[in-house]
Amino acid sequence: MINRDWPLVFKPFPLKAEKGRGAVSNLQGRYEVLGRERFDDGWTHEDEEEDGRRIVTTVHHEQAKTILSRNASPDIPFGVSLNPYRGCEHGCIYCFARPTHSYLGLSPGMDFETRLFAKVNAPELLRQELAKPSYMPEPIALGINTDAYQPCERTLGLTRRVLEVLHECRHPVGLISKSSLIERDIDLLAPMAADRLAGAAVTLTTLDPTIARTLEPRAAAPARRLRTIRTLAEAGIPVSVSIAPVIPFVTEPDLEHIVQAAFDAGACSAHYIVLRLPWEVSPLFREWLEAHFPDRAQRVMNRIQDMRGGKDYDADFATRMKGEGIWADLIRQRFEKAVARYGVQGPDRFGGLDTSQFRRPLTVPTKEKAGKHAGQLDLF
Repeated sequence: MINRDWPLVFKPFPLKAEKGRGAVSNLQGRYEVLGRERFDDGWTHEDEEEDGRRIVTTVHHEQAKTILSRNASPDIPFGVSLNPYRGCEHGCIYCFARPTHSYLGLSPGMDFETRLFAKVNAPELLRQELAKPSYMPEPIALGINTDAYQPCERTLGLTRRVLEVLHECRHPVGLISKSSLIERDIDLLAPMAADRLAGAAVTLTTLDPTIARTLEPRAAAPARRLRTIRTLAEAGIPVSVSIAPVIPFVTEPDLEHIVQAAFDAGACSAHYIVLRLPWEVSPLFREWLEAHFPDRAQRVMNRIQDMRGGKDYDADFATRMKGEGIWADLIRQRFEKAVARYGVQGPDRFGGLDTSQFRRPLTVPTKEKAGKHAGQLDLF
């Protein structure tokens, strides 16, 4: 018999970070049909084994229909990009690509960093695309939405195989990553760089390993990224440093030190981006702040809104990367002075890559074999 007088009230579920994960929750995506809400059902115990709560990463293999994405955004320095993976295990809480998981009916929160999708036919589709008579070469940005060198790349090798196609076709490519795994492909990148066909950008958000461990938990540590910059530069590969995002009172105090450290490691150029909070990234970032920096959470959000016209985010092309207002101007001035002081060039990234050496692939897979991720190629 049910006691109608017993109040069915659940305690609020406290925000608690999961070790090795960026998102604090599995926030509902904006296209999900069913709603969900966090609450404490009484079954969670403080003495519960941590391993028992740990969320496992899964990688789903998918057959992509297309592989090259094109954009005409005036504030993005490339027109074509290729992403071998959807979702990213690095778990960076600020990642602007998180909302794309909503299109899959999944959460931009924990799902984005634990339920990944690998485009296993990416190399074959790229070869087909480059073989088209109508294809006109321009630098391809590799790994822009999600890191092409995230942990699952060690076993799947999709990025490596994509680079082999680009190497064979003498096609220019620019890579951006937070992973030291990019060093694995120096044998391909170094000779391409010598012919102005390859460049790399390494994202360096902070020099503080404690902050990095929660902000971007499964990416390489800051010191390891600096070593990667040095290794790539010594191999003759031009390296740009992406100081992104600049987060007021969290990573912003490191700005000048990052520029200096990047210069000392051999970087040839640098650029920065102020924190962007599109769609579900905003509530996810707010949860992260409350979990890790409750003492300054409101202060951080106040400064972000100062740079976004009073909102969490403004998507206007003219201001979305750098912000606006006094704080945005101060960050810009600090960056420009640091660049001048330490001898690093301003934004360049992949502008000097050469498209004139491109040659179409001699062999291409049939559509059927490209769809089945076949290893054997047919003559065209």
